[in-house]
Amino acid sequence: MISKTIQKMLAEADIRVNGSRPWDIQVHDERWYKRLWSEKSLGLGESYMDGWWDCERLDAMIHRLLSSGLEKKVRGDISYLIRFLPGIFFNLQSRVRSRIIAERHYDLGNDLFFSFLDPNLQYSCAFFQDKDDLDQAQRNKMELIARKLDLAPEEHLLDIGCGWGGLARYAAENYGCQVTGVNISREQLSYAKKSCNGLPVRFIDQDYRSINEEYDKIVSVGMFEHVGRKNYRTFMQVAHDCLKEEGIFLLHTIGHNKSRRSCDPWIAKYIFPVGMLPSMAQISRSAERLFVLEDVHNLGPHYDKTLMAWNRNFQQAWPELHNNNGKYDSRFKRMWEYYLLSCAGAFRARYIQLWQIVMTRYQSGRKQPECRF
Repeated sequence: MISKTIQKMLAEADIRVNGSRPWDIQVHDERWYKRLWSEKSLGLGESYMDGWWDCERLDAMIHRLLSSGLEKKVRGDISYLIRFLPGIFFNLQSRVRSRIIAERHYDLGNDLFFSFLDPNLQYSCAFFQDKDDLDQAQRNKMELIARKLDLAPEEHLLDIGCGWGGLARYAAENYGCQVTGVNISREQLSYAKKSCNGLPVRFIDQDYRSINEEYDKIVSVGMFEHVGRKNYRTFMQVAHDCLKEEGIFLLHTIGHNKSRRSCDPWIAKYIFPVGMLPSMAQISRSAERLFVLEDVHNLGPHYDKTLMAWNRNFQQAWPELHNNNGKYDSRFKRMWEYYLLSCAGAFRARYIQLWQIVMTRYQSGRKQPECRF
């Protein structure tokens, strides 16, 4: 029977069905077994959204699931594998399709994101040092980036995928930089322009492929995950062409341990449409003969902490968020908490990573820049 087979496989990851431990799965609908067997990760996520199962510590369950190597033992049938084909054969992140991610994720509503993010609205990995304070950890992250870029007054910084403008504001206020932020999310841009009013900061509604000015420094935080493997080289070429010869480029991105051609089906359907996590090999190949990779810093464990903090904030804010806005129903809540907690578990299992990569333009015989971080 399928149920017995699945229970046995889960037991290999130290997960019991209807067990008493926090990471054990509580099954409420027996149809769950067949759905999981046929639809794999998509079925696991959708059945959670539908209330077919629960888990007290979903993050711990995912951690055990991925750490056990169970994914390697489960082979998808043809109907499941077909879901990956578009990402293999087509450029899902073309100019024509570039605004899909903004419309379906980042423009969901500022009220949602503001309910769980820090005051600087950093929707990316924080940098925890000693304390588990999210606000301070996000300031630490921005300071770390500024130091790696060796920001100085009067320099012009390009922020590709600038979010709500928190990093741009930090650079302008603390380092006296002029900043240009490029984004395609209208909700984010609207807020960013207001929050940086009076500062030497401008924001442009523009696809990265249309950038053609020159800058002293370039940063991109949490945006490369939406570029897509067919466009990695184009992204690097744009950054190279827009960076002054002695400039520094910092790329902050989630990455996968293996080179892949598509994203997880559940994440792609419900959270990040046309998203794709690069591998280090894919990043280095796309930067070859354009950039020298000066420094690679893995902040993956910090993203686990970041996501757990976001989920705590989201759970605390949920009653008001739900009561004041009819567009966020109970199924949405389960979707969002599954997103946050499953990603936390994935980082904890070292299944995915967060890299900060410092690069300089490739120039034969160039002297290595002084390390300031």
